[in-house]
Amino acid sequence: MNILITNDDGFDAEGILALTEALTGLGRLLIVAPTENKSGASSSLSLHKDIVVYRRFADRYAVDGTPVDCVHLALTGDFLPVRPDLVVSGINSGANLGDDTIYSGTVAAAIEGFPFNIPSIAFSLTNNPVKHFSTAVATARNLVEQWIKQPPTTPCLLNVNIPDIPPESLCGFVCTRLGRRYPAQAAVNKGGNGDILRFAIGNVGDIADGGNQTDFHAVAANKVSITPLTADMTNQAQITPLAQWLSA
Repeated sequence: MNILITNDDGFDAEGILALTEALTGLGRLLIVAPTENKSGASSSLSLHKDIVVYRRFADRYAVDGTPVDCVHLALTGDFLPVRPDLVVSGINSGANLGDDTIYSGTVAAAIEGFPFNIPSIAFSLTNNPVKHFSTAVATARNLVEQWIKQPPTTPCLLNVNIPDIPPESLCGFVCTRLGRRYPAQAAVNKGGNGDILRFAIGNVGDIADGGNQTDFHAVAANKVSITPLTADMTNQAQITPLAQWLSA
């Protein structure tokens, strides 16, 4: 098993070191991660500049780009010694629940493996700063070991959120759907002068749908949330109504 490890918190982040520790011994580990923190980069590609890849150690590369750049180059750049069998992203400091997945570089890095038919998993801990990386280490190893022993036929793209609590306090694993948030809070006006305005992005919205079977509900119950994702953004339910509207 050749495992590509990446993240959005940066090559030297504690989370990717913890994920590397978790997966040591399960296969050949290939680390390709951003040179600096790229949280919130979503699925952005660096299309308007050359992307520099630094070989730090054997099978360890730092990329002057986004998380998606890292995975895309790892799969198409022909600099890795072997092709990955699995893409694993994280361990993110902070949850990626519900609508958060739209913005998450951690999740986007995992999604980038999907078009290449490579199974992918994104791991996140629910607090920032993190208190219990050991919980995520145990969870990630458990899940990847099981994946290697008996790969699921579907899904091949998972978003995993782990409560930031001691390992003995976890109440199991549960398959979930994404919840929803209310719109984000207003941007914070930081002042300005004349034609120059300065803002900070506001906090995320409160939970709008955190009911049973959602990822929000699972982590609140001290369970590891595992949500199957897809890169197909088609709203299947709207195809027929839209076609009818167009024909009219």
